[in-house]
Amino acid sequence: MSEPMRESMSEVDFQENRRQVLYWRLLARLFDHEEQAALESSSAAVVTDIGLPRELLDQRTSVDSVVQRHPELAAEFDGLMVGEDEDEVGPRDRAAEVRRAALVSKILLNVFATGSGSVSAEQLSRWQSDAGWLERAFGCPPGGLRSGGPGVGAMHGGVPSGAGAGAGVPDLSNLIPAIGSELGDLEADLVSRMRLREVLADPHLAARLTPSMSLVEQLLRDKGNLSGLALANAKALIRRYIDEVAEVLRTEVEKSSVGALDRSVPPKRVFRNLDLDRTIWKNLTNWSPEEERLYVDHLYYRHTARRTTPQRLIVVVDQSGSMTDSMVNCTILASIFAGLPKVDVHLIAYDTRAVDLTPWVSDPFEMLLRTNLGGGNDGPVAMAMARPKIAEPRSTCLVWISDFYEFDRSQPLFDAICEVYRSGVRFIPVGSVTSSGRQEVNPWFRERFKDLGTPVISGHISKLVHELKTFLA
Repeated sequence: MSEPMRESMSEVDFQENRRQVLYWRLLARLFDHEEQAALESSSAAVVTDIGLPRELLDQRTSVDSVVQRHPELAAEFDGLMVGEDEDEVGPRDRAAEVRRAALVSKILLNVFATGSGSVSAEQLSRWQSDAGWLERAFGCPPGGLRSGGPGVGAMHGGVPSGAGAGAGVPDLSNLIPAIGSELGDLEADLVSRMRLREVLADPHLAARLTPSMSLVEQLLRDKGNLSGLALANAKALIRRYIDEVAEVLRTEVEKSSVGALDRSVPPKRVFRNLDLDRTIWKNLTNWSPEEERLYVDHLYYRHTARRTTPQRLIVVVDQSGSMTDSMVNCTILASIFAGLPKVDVHLIAYDTRAVDLTPWVSDPFEMLLRTNLGGGNDGPVAMAMARPKIAEPRSTCLVWISDFYEFDRSQPLFDAICEVYRSGVRFIPVGSVTSSGRQEVNPWFRERFKDLGTPVISGHISKLVHELKTFLA
């Protein structure tokens, strides 16, 4: 072997050893509370030698703080987990792999090593910020994995298969679908460890809280024990979260219009309806070559009126403890559809009792404050409240959102659903309506709904939006 090749191999081994040191330190920190002095000192030497700040090794320092002090690192954190195809980039850059290992370790350690004991509002806020950087590392905007926003790769054009393998990053592409739910579980654990009532009673601490599904769930569970300033702060946080989710869902609903175009209605002659291409085409005979000018004697407008028939939408939501995400999403979604023309929306929430939330369907905030999360499932009670609302079966859609784990009364509920379905009602069973798309459904019901011809749809909110818009069209 030639001398240059021996030197090259030596350099490869050297950089590989450095990378392994950083990842061994990461694993040790994640799975062992005892500090490994040798790994700490070796990692510090590596980070310093490659020109990165020592704050990367301090778990108490947020990624935000690191980027504020070293703005040039922001671009490196973005898309960090979105690897490049090795065939396209040529030989592996071992030095770049070491640098990336240091940055990856920082994000993963800050997000997944959450410790134990009580959590302050500042710690929760810092974790939420670091989780946002992890999502950006996967090519998502902050909140994209936790809240079902733009998919992975939205910022960087998608995640190639084997992402990370060609750039020295562990291949996490197969874990991406589960990461959003894991982040949600971590956040829920942090919220549960907070002394939430004390935080809400302090305006300065409450102001540090960032609303999230986990936080809203805790607030809804504990609202009966809050009063005065604490209750006011809790309501403000819930409303902030509702407004944020409503904006996303409203965009989903408005992506395409409901109903077919009604050409019997003359188009409204306003600028936004002007069909410029058709206007130019129809007036081409008025072109003046001498003046190089087109004279327009007739304007053409697009038809925007849509043919709709009155439809009734009945949404029944299981409000037992496991369905909080669904409860929040569905109250907001129901209020949006209630604002559409000729759509009559009714909302029923149930556990062992049923409550008709229809009078407040236009205000999801008020609806949520009237729910009592927890308890068991008694579907027949909810069906007894829903059936009288069915006036015109073929103009009615019944959306039933639940995990369908009944109090050993599966057959009575299923029999009632079959009867309603055969009357002409459009029945849509949904395992859950979560932002992450996770769902768990009683297998007994899943198989029978499939045989009935009404399979349980995916739990992702966008799928339900699509189904409802198809019915209303």
